[in-house]
Amino acid sequence: MLSLGLGRYLVLRNITSFRRGWLVFLSGFFEPVFYLFSIGIGLGALVTSVRTDSGLVVPYADFVAPAMLASAAMNGAIADVTFNVFFKLRYARIYDVMLATPASPRDIAAGEVAWALIRGGIYSAGFVVVAAAMGFVHSLWGLLALPAALLIGAAFAAAGMYATTFLTSWQQFDLVFLVIQPLFLFSATFFPLGAYPPVLQGIVQLTPLYHAVSLERALLLGDVSLAVLGHTAYLMVLTVAGFALVSRRIGRLLLT
Repeated sequence: MLSLGLGRYLVLRNITSFRRGWLVFLSGFFEPVFYLFSIGIGLGALVTSVRTDSGLVVPYADFVAPAMLASAAMNGAIADVTFNVFFKLRYARIYDVMLATPASPRDIAAGEVAWALIRGGIYSAGFVVVAAAMGFVHSLWGLLALPAALLIGAAFAAAGMYATTFLTSWQQFDLVFLVIQPLFLFSATFFPLGAYPPVLQGIVQLTPLYHAVSLERALLLGDVSLAVLGHTAYLMVLTVAGFALVSRRIGRLLLT
């Protein structure tokens, strides 16, 4: 379990800084909702049903909705651990100031990951409410959709923050979008895994968003099997490994 320690003060700082920027804060919630309406419902009028990889036949909108939930959790986490962390690390030098106090690199990592988790959790909670109201939750397993979204947010926050520590200019953020956009489009988000060529299927199964989408899809559709444990384990390992790596990386950057 993530212990904030002195990182809680970093969370409070982030909350304070967003009090006047709540419109920017909420913007990440609307993108997956718009995708759900435009692709899930609009395209769903043409593609009436789809067969999942487990053999379950569902309406196309029901197939896309869990993927949009996973994407909302990812977007909320990534939004904070990229631009915001980069600015604090390279320009504002906030972390240098924190390390002049009893705070440690681990406290910094914990504070930023926790804040990204809060942001992603808010996006996900709003999306779950919308999905439930539109009838996209088909099982009591759907009650675990929000906890699963928090795990997804934690995994992407830890890994994303670690990647951000290697960026040295704003132009390099094009590399971030170069990774995120294909993940969003090709992680069995809009089509089942079986629709991809065999070689590409193996690559897709290695990506974190594929496991996030598969986990949320299983929960919202009630199509739960032992594969859910594999998806959960993948995201947990990514969270723990990412957190350990970013803590060490911050220490190397700022304490040596």
